[in-house]
Amino acid sequence: MDFNQFHETLRTLYDQMIPLCGNMIGVAKGIAGLGALFYVAYRVWQSLSRAEPIDVYPLLRPFAIGLCIMFFPTVVLGTINSIMSPVVQGTHGMLESETFDMQKYAEQKDKLEYEAMRRNPETAYLVDNAVFDAQMDELGITDAGQIAGMYIERGLYNAKKAIREAFRDILELVFQAAALVIDVIRTFFLIVLSILGPLAFAISVWDGFQSTLTQWLTRYISVYLWLPVSDLFSSILARLQSLMLQADIERMQTDPNFSLDNSDAIFIVFMIIGIIGYFTIPTVSGWIIQAGGMGNMGKNINNTATKAGAMVGGVGGAAAGNVAGKLMGR
Repeated sequence: MDFNQFHETLRTLYDQMIPLCGNMIGVAKGIAGLGALFYVAYRVWQSLSRAEPIDVYPLLRPFAIGLCIMFFPTVVLGTINSIMSPVVQGTHGMLESETFDMQKYAEQKDKLEYEAMRRNPETAYLVDNAVFDAQMDELGITDAGQIAGMYIERGLYNAKKAIREAFRDILELVFQAAALVIDVIRTFFLIVLSILGPLAFAISVWDGFQSTLTQWLTRYISVYLWLPVSDLFSSILARLQSLMLQADIERMQTDPNFSLDNSDAIFIVFMIIGIIGYFTIPTVSGWIIQAGGMGNMGKNINNTATKAGAMVGGVGGAAAGNVAGKLMGR
């Protein structure tokens, strides 16, 4: 399953939905025009009633907002996206670099594990088919018990390895799915904010609703930052995993008694922490840009993260128990 393609599909969806905000521009111009009429008339009448000179500068506000509404896709969305795009590209470049290093160390660790087991005469037949076949040829018919034991040992090793890899694949799938959930919610919020953005600008012309403009801007930028924050979080996780792999590689090269089971247990705990951590991204983005009215959304996502972590932890405990049971029986 190619999760990168899903993320690219979300980018395409956003780009295709942006022109729909043009359908709201006509309605927004009507609301903004009526609001501008009352806005200007009220201030002009107030200055005339007090026999004061008319201050023209504040009266330019509704006209500036009207220009933003008329050219909303290019002036507003285009400007914000152009300013924020380098941030997204920079964090994504960091993620690609760290992911490449992590994959390189993972391949090196797997190779060292295979070579270590192949060098040991007691475990070489478990990973090397040629050694297994050679030992089978050396044994005679009188060694039927030893032959059966070798087949059982090899089967238990393959089953243990298959269970371990399957559980790691499940955790990695949930890990990638958590990132995809954040990206889907982010894209949905951005599309809604973009399509209804002209209405938010139009309403901000009216007295008493001036904060609508700043609230829209802060919420759009805060949601937009979910992607670079997610890439930064993924980069940190990839870097941490690379450091763990480097430590395992060094111990495998120097310590012949190094146990891979302990390393896999740490990896499982690490993945569970990463899955839960993905759902804190909206909260971290809110620390960068304070966006009012998004507290309940963050609370719901954090509750979902807690439930997901409990579920994954339960699955991890069950899988670990099964593996331990098989090893104890062995």
